[in-house]
Amino acid sequence: MRPRWQAIEKELPWLKTEYYDFDQDKTAIERNKVESGTLPVFIFLDKTGQEIRRLNGEVEKDKLMAVINEHRDK
Repeated sequence: MRPRWQAIEKELPWLKTEYYDFDQDKTAIERNKVESGTLPVFIFLDKTGQEIRRLNGEVEKDKLMAVINEHRDK
C-alpha cells in the first residue's frame, strides 16, 4: 500500500500523510484504536485532527482519491 500512497502524495503535494508500524508505534496504534485484524488501516483526519473517515484493508487508488477529494476542505 505504501507505493500506492506515495503515488497519491506525488499527485497531491498538499496532502499530509503519516505512516505507523503496528508492531513498533504502539502509542499511535492505541491512540487511534487500531486492531491487528483490521490492517492496513487508513484514518482520515480533518484540519483539527478529528477522525472523519476510516478505511480498513487493501483499498484501490481510485477509492482513496475519491475519499480524499470528498473530504478535502474539512
